[in-house]
Amino acid sequence: MTQEFGEGVRPSEAADKIGADGKLHLPVSIFVAGTEKINGAETIRYEMHRQGVVSLVEYLAVTGDAVMAMARAGEDGEISKLAPPARILTFPVRVGDKWNYKGKAGDVETEQDYEVVTQEAVNVPAGKFDAFHLRLTQVSPIPPKVVEDRWFVPNLGYVKIATEMTLGDGRLLQRINLELKEGPKAGERPSVSATAAEKKPLHATLAKDLTGEPITTFPPDHPKIYARWQGEALQKGDKIRSVWIAEDVGDVAPRNYKLDEAASTADGPRAFGTFTVTKPTKGWPVGKYRLEIYQGDKLVETLKFEIAK
Repeated sequence: MTQEFGEGVRPSEAADKIGADGKLHLPVSIFVAGTEKINGAETIRYEMHRQGVVSLVEYLAVTGDAVMAMARAGEDGEISKLAPPARILTFPVRVGDKWNYKGKAGDVETEQDYEVVTQEAVNVPAGKFDAFHLRLTQVSPIPPKVVEDRWFVPNLGYVKIATEMTLGDGRLLQRINLELKEGPKAGERPSVSATAAEKKPLHATLAKDLTGEPITTFPPDHPKIYARWQGEALQKGDKIRSVWIAEDVGDVAPRNYKLDEAASTADGPRAFGTFTVTKPTKGWPVGKYRLEIYQGDKLVETLKFEIAK
């Protein structure tokens, strides 16, 4: 797996695995973990394993003329059923086929467009294949806008999946590329060494503007400080709260003086957002500051910064 990030977006716990090209490179395994009934239908449970964690589970039902997505689960293990089930592939696969899905994933309204774009040769580490190119476009909810391109080989499965997420103004949030390294084979389930609960719920960085490079020192006349946060193992509905604190600004204010507070609600494990704090009328007092970010009442991130001339 190769993961590319938009400006200023980085997963803190995987920073040591980011290559010289600025991208994250990690091995990913897909494991068929057996069958499970969802709403009375027999489904096949597909697990995606990444860094010792089951990062995604898909519950798929295969019929004579289609593959139907019945439910999904993220790192938190919470199953979101699709109502109605979503058709993600039609048999026989034909170039030009298009269809639309409208329904709910859990209690989130969603709409997706599907199209079999073409049939073409594709090269991946496992070899060269003649594949059908399928494109999935997320219509709602947006942002972020999600476009996923999949290359399907009959009697084998997907050999390549490329997913791009962008913000409302077109700026890249992240791009993920999965390519088949070796063909399917029987084997043991990969070991799971961590759970979502053991992972850091989110990470955050400070910047001078919405898309700026992460920094920790700001001038006294800077108009607004931005804190970008990205969830890693949140729960849907979590209250994410920011508290901006002046730790030590001399005689201007008492130590650990609260400047501002705001909150937002996470819409899933990898929810993201931005908190800001605006310059006081007379400018920022020189000194030491910190931002505390809470998941509910639990402190999960502390970012220290300075105002210096």
